[in-house]
Order: sequence, then C-alpha cells, then structure tokens
Amino acid sequence: MIQSQDLFTISSQKQFDKLALKVFRFQYENNIVYRQFCDYLKTNPQEVKTIKQIPFLPIQFFKSHNVISSIDPIQETFTSSGTTGMITSKHLVTDLSLYENSFRNAFSEFYGNIEDYAVLALLPSYLERDGSSLIYMVNDLIERSNNKDSGFYLNNYDDLIAKIISLDGSGQNVLLIGVTYALLDLIEKQNFQLKNTIIMETGGMKGKRKEMIREELHKILSKGFGVQNIHSEYGMTELLSQAYSYGNGIFEYPNWMQIIIRDTEDALSYVKYGKNGGINIIDLANINSCSFIATQDLGKKYNNNSFEVLGRFDNSDIRGCNLMIL
Repeated sequence: MIQSQDLFTISSQKQFDKLALKVFRFQYENNIVYRQFCDYLKTNPQEVKTIKQIPFLPIQFFKSHNVISSIDPIQETFTSSGTTGMITSKHLVTDLSLYENSFRNAFSEFYGNIEDYAVLALLPSYLERDGSSLIYMVNDLIERSNNKDSGFYLNNYDDLIAKIISLDGSGQNVLLIGVTYALLDLIEKQNFQLKNTIIMETGGMKGKRKEMIREELHKILSKGFGVQNIHSEYGMTELLSQAYSYGNGIFEYPNWMQIIIRDTEDALSYVKYGKNGGINIIDLANINSCSFIATQDLGKKYNNNSFEVLGRFDNSDIRGCNLMIL
C-alpha cells in the first residue's frame, strides 16, 4: 500500500523512480481507463523498468472518461473552465488531503511560511463558477495566512487598489495572485510602485483579451506594478500539484512531480534537454486518478530540472496525441 507521507518526503531521483513505478503498477491494476490505454499500447507492466517506459495518458481523457484509481467515495469534483458548449475536464478526487498536502508543502517549499503573507486573490473567472481547484487552493492559503487583510476580490478593483497600496506601504509581505486579464485590468486603473508585493499570474485571458507572448505580458505587468519579476503558477484541473516560477517563465516543481518532454512527431519517444516538445507530467499526488499525463502544452526542460512553457499544440482538443481511441 502506498502511503501519502511517502509522496511528500521524496528526496532523491532514485526514490522518485521507485515510487513512480509502484504508482504505475497500482494504477494499471485499479484504473480501468488507464489500463485499457496501456493495453492498447501493448504495454506489459512487468516489463516497465524505468519511468520513460510508463505510458502517459492524454489529458483529453479527463473530458471523456472518469479517470479514477480508487473505489472510495468522491469528496470533490474539480472542473476546468470553458466557453459555453465546450466539454470541460473533470478530476474526481477521493482524498482531498492529498491535494491539501501537495499545495501546502509546495507553497512552503517555494515561498516559506504562508503566515508571513497577506494573500490577495483577483480571480474573477474562477470565482464565478463552481468546481475550481485553484479557488480551493487559494481559499486555503487565505485562511491559513491568518491575516485579516487577506481575501478574494471580484470586480471591486478600487478596494483592491487601496488595499495593495496600504499593505505594501506598511511593509507587509503581500502575495497578489491573479488571472492574467484581471491583472492587466488592474494596472490600467492604477500604476503601482510596489516594494513588498509578489505578483503571481495564473495564466489565461479567458476570452477577455487577445493572447500575448509571455515576454510581452510580463514586461507590461512588471512596469504596471513597479516590480522586477512576475511570478507564475503552473497548474491545471487534472493535477493535484503545481509548479512555480520566480520570473522569466522558468518553472520549478516539487520533488513528487516531474516533467518529461515528448517528441511532437512521436508521442512515445522523448527529446533531450533544451529541445522543444510536448509536456508530459508525472504527478504522484494524483495517485487516486492518474499520475502520468500527456498535456497539450509545449515546452522545454533544462538540465537543472527547471522547465519552460512555450505554448500549446494548435489543435488543443487533440492535445498532441493521436491515441484517442477508447
């Protein structure tokens, strides 16, 4: 039996590989959708000896199937955002403590004690719907900050502007986490010169503005907030873990998560460090769904285990894989 504490105490690549292979065999036995996918690829679990031999499930399956490796009751169903009529992803979570341990430990690893911050959240598109895993995480961070000034903001930009200026001016460490288009809206209303505030964008124009390349976006946000770097959070409905960037779009991830870059021409082979390809993610916190996911994102990995997100496959519904046959 795989214990949750084993996931969050990984300290070496050898330890990660050993646990990842154990999780793979567990999910092959207990996840009907994943097993069918592996069988289609003629994967014999007994012959899988390295993590690169493990099949990665195309992320699209979270839209079309119940991807689950547990018979325990569903505690929460996280759903992705989408325009009207679009089929959204759903992540069936049978153990919320796995998600909580994952994001709490990762935040602590990258940013320290949450009680050192006032957490301000500008996430209107997420607040206006149910089932957002991001809202669940940020709400927990707000509560655990134990700061009376922490909270969510919807369209009350004037109140948020006053709060940011007041807190930053007082020397309080502030984390402003926001959806991209809303952060742009904010700096159109107010030009800041912040000294004690981290600006963290979660990505996404949500159809509100034209898409921008990261360099252009971060340059505009840096100037508007008066900060040197724009931080980023890389997460998705289908994952229970997140990666973080301190700036320049270079992400790092916690020890129970890894990135492998697949060849865009052959989804079953991988490219070397520094080469562009499709992002495959191993998220061991996903033990009760699927820990091995082929995303629709394009990126590159560097030899210090950091990675960069470069965009998405043109046909996002295909998500870079032609094995959508189940």
